[in-house]
Amino acid sequence: MKIDEASITKTIVKGFMEDFASRVETDVIIVGAGPAGVTAARYLAKGGLNTIIFEKELYVGGGMWGGGFLFPKLVVQEEAKLILDEIKVRLEKSSEGYYVADSVEAVSKCATSAIDAGAKIFVGIEVEDVIVRNIEGVLSVCGAVVNWSAVGRAGLHVDPIAVKCKAIVDATGHEASVVRVVTRKFPELKLPTLTGGIVGERSMWSEEGEKKVVEYTSEVLPGLYVAGMAATAVYGAYRMGPIFGGMFLSGKKVAELILGKLKS
Repeated sequence: MKIDEASITKTIVKGFMEDFASRVETDVIIVGAGPAGVTAARYLAKGGLNTIIFEKELYVGGGMWGGGFLFPKLVVQEEAKLILDEIKVRLEKSSEGYYVADSVEAVSKCATSAIDAGAKIFVGIEVEDVIVRNIEGVLSVCGAVVNWSAVGRAGLHVDPIAVKCKAIVDATGHEASVVRVVTRKFPELKLPTLTGGIVGERSMWSEEGEKKVVEYTSEVLPGLYVAGMAATAVYGAYRMGPIFGGMFLSGKKVAELILGKLKS
């Protein structure tokens, strides 16, 4: 086979354009490819919904890579074990009663399982804004406005493009960046928190944090859901530190909520 530089370029450009163009109208957009985001994508795609993830970095996995204190070990509790068992992540039970996985294996299998289920992950793309429309008398989030992450980091002025959806999940972590955009641009939309706005995460309390990240995984505004640390930040829950079970459980829960609403 003759290898030609121009044909390589054509193959890359054509392949990406076809991938992206086929998904500018989709069922679910997940913002952030951390543990909650990729887990949600797997369950949503398995449930028959067209699902895409936009990840601003050039890699997936969020905080999973670093484990705790840069020790590449993932700790989960009994309640989350099944989620990792389903994708054949090898787990060892510690003397303290937790289950421990290798970070690289966990990230790789979480991402691969989401892709194998039918989800599409776009890296190097960030969500900088949303589409909000009045749907049957209710202001609803129904799309994402995206740009290359490199554009923002370079300080360039380049107009973004839009992707429409039926539901969007803020899985951006501590920043809860999608919710922040919506509440800033639509102050009349009040979040279901005590303040009506983003409370911000509290100090570390692992047991309480693990419970609340799942409890607070929810639809916070019409069409807009929070999962993982974004849920913690919005509701002012305690951070859980280097244990990841709640993240996986949150991803599964948000998928169930969306499937229940869109497939009913």
